Amino acid sequence: MAETLTALHGPTEGTVTLPRHLDWSGQAEYDLDRPARLASMYKVVLTEASTAEDLHTWLDADLLRRLWPTLWLPPQLRQRWEEAFPELAATRSNAA
Repeated sequence: MAETLTALHGPTEGTVTLPRHLDWSGQAEYDLDRPARLASMYKVVLTEASTAEDLHTWLDADLLRRLWPTLWLPPQLRQRWEEAFPELAATRSNAA
């Protein structure tokens, strides 16, 4: 879990390749300019990150806030993040 959302300074555009410990699917390259691939990368990082450094490196706070209402995440993971960062829960309320 990240300590703060402001610590998330990951890439916001272009193409990135996630390291194998995060994405071993064989399709670890993500074009962040394609909304579906961007959302897919965020889901992978959120579910597979084993360190805060993974989160800081690959996620961006503004993009996370924007994507949060539509990301498909395990309920327990979503709950942990929303408890730690109530502003994420608020984005879901505002999107409804």
